[in-house]
Amino acid sequence: MRFCYPVELTDDGDGSAAAHGVLVTFPDLAEANTFGRDRRDALASAVDCLEEALAGRICERAPIPESSPARGRPTVAPGGLIAAKTALYLALRAAGLSQAELARRMGVRPTTVQRLLDPRHASNTNLR
Repeated sequence: MRFCYPVELTDDGDGSAAAHGVLVTFPDLAEANTFGRDRRDALASAVDCLEEALAGRICERAPIPESSPARGRPTVAPGGLIAAKTALYLALRAAGLSQAELARRMGVRPTTVQRLLDPRHASNTNLR
């Protein structure tokens, strides 16, 4: 599952990128806004912004919206690790499973599942 979200890019308004650059907003994630010096820099910043927005929603145990159609807008996707953690988070919510129940079913300690879902933890495949 990919989490590819469309973005709106807005120039600073005076026709130049020198003053404020390019504002990036995510129509599907109201809390996600960033900027860059130019379009390329703004899109690079948007990746970090998207990852932070997804991480924040996971930590708050908030819903994660599906992405809306791009309709000609540029799109941004998170890196593989946060995408995997987001997919696991959504799967748990959809199944109505707690972290403790997933740990029991996997035969691992609850802290292992906590780390798998922790956006700040560089999880690996060593599940002990």
